Parts: sequence; structure tokens; C-alpha cells
Amino acid sequence: MSDDVTATQPAPTQSAGSAPGSGPSGTGPNRFADTISGQSGTPRVLLVWDAPNMDMGLGAILGGRPTAAHRPRFDALGRWLLQRTADISATAATGTSVEPEATVFTNIVPGSADVVRPWVDALRNVGYAVFAKPKLADDSDVDSDMLDHIALRRHTVGLAGLIVASADGQAFREPLLEVAADGVPVTVIGFREHASWALTTEELEFVDLEDIPAVFREPLPRIGLDSLPDDGAWLTPFRPLQALLY
Repeated sequence: MSDDVTATQPAPTQSAGSAPGSGPSGTGPNRFADTISGQSGTPRVLLVWDAPNMDMGLGAILGGRPTAAHRPRFDALGRWLLQRTADISATAATGTSVEPEATVFTNIVPGSADVVRPWVDALRNVGYAVFAKPKLADDSDVDSDMLDHIALRRHTVGLAGLIVASADGQAFREPLLEVAADGVPVTVIGFREHASWALTTEELEFVDLEDIPAVFREPLPRIGLDSLPDDGAWLTPFRPLQALLY
């Protein structure tokens, strides 16, 4: 991502890097260490992006891997996060500092590092921390790592807001409700077709990824069975019939 970071599956790198505005004042290794440890003392508006889950959801809508026009732009998402942080900061107690932190969690398939490294470097260049974990088995997912990071922030610097981009209600619903019970505003970003658990839980705010300004260059080809036009709609096949021969 130069200034324009788009999403596909990432590559292995350090556990994280500084996120937009995260960490205490200063630069260099100390700021990096504080960002990772959660000891900077500044409450966070924390964004956690579940890359495997979001990639799967987008692929289901598109019927395959996204082209450049339909890859999420992380620079646009970062600007949205900065505005959300400003809104939360405006309602915080006088003198309370609030900082945004954006984190992307991903699995790396062995042998794919060279392909996805530019994506990871671009994310870090715009201010996202990246946690990359090798995909060595079916259960080598990053769910526990995301939950651990949320818990670290919650119990050290504190959360001024929590935003999770994932449709994985099994992993996230109960932990997010626990955070919301503390009075922390909790938002789920995803695709409405796959996140009914968030849409129907009044303690959680749901934001459809496509509703974030400029996240996609072109509209997604979405026709939901729950939002059909009165005169009906054609739903095109995800793949040709000839694919059955292979």
C-alpha cells in the first residue's frame, strides 16, 4: 500500500508495528516496545482486522479472489478510524488522551512469503501493526491471538473503543459483549450477509465495510436475498458449469 493499501492475504513479519497514533510520544525502539506491551498509558481505540475471515467473506460475495477494484483500501479505513477516534475523544473526560491503534492479524501459508510481503510492508507503512502467523495446520488460526491482544489492551492501557473486523461470531460475540458491559463502545465491521450475530445484538454497533467512505473503488456486486428488488434479480453463477468436469 503506498498511500493506497488494498487487502489480500499477508506475509510473515514482526508481531506488530506502530499503528496510527499509537504509543507514547517519541520514536524508535522505546515507542515500538510500548506499543506492543500496552504500557504507554494512553487508552486506545483499537481496531482488530481478522484478515483470513474478511478475505473469506469478500471472496464469497465476489465468487473468487478480488481484483484491485474490489480490494479494501486500508488508507481509507485508517482515515475512518482516525475520525472515529476523534468522535470518541470528544466525549471522553476532560484531559483524557485517546489514541487509535490499527492491527491486522493474518495467517501465512508456507511458501507464500515473497508474494505477500509487499502487502504487509505497505500496511506497516501506513501505520498498521501486523501479527503474522504461519499456517501450519487447520487449527493454526489467529483467533486466540486477536483475543489475547484485545485482553492486553483492555487490562493495561484500557480501551476507549473497540472495533473488530470479522464475521466470526463464535470467536468474538461473547468477548465483545464483555467489553461492551464495561461501557466501552464496541463496533463490528463486516459484510451484512455474514454478520447477523452482530446486526441483531443491540449492545454492538455494526458497520458494513462497504459503507466506509472510499474503502472500495467500485461497488461490490451484492444482491442479497433479503434485499431483492420488487421485480426480482438474476444471481449469476460463481463459476461456469464446465468447472464440474475438472
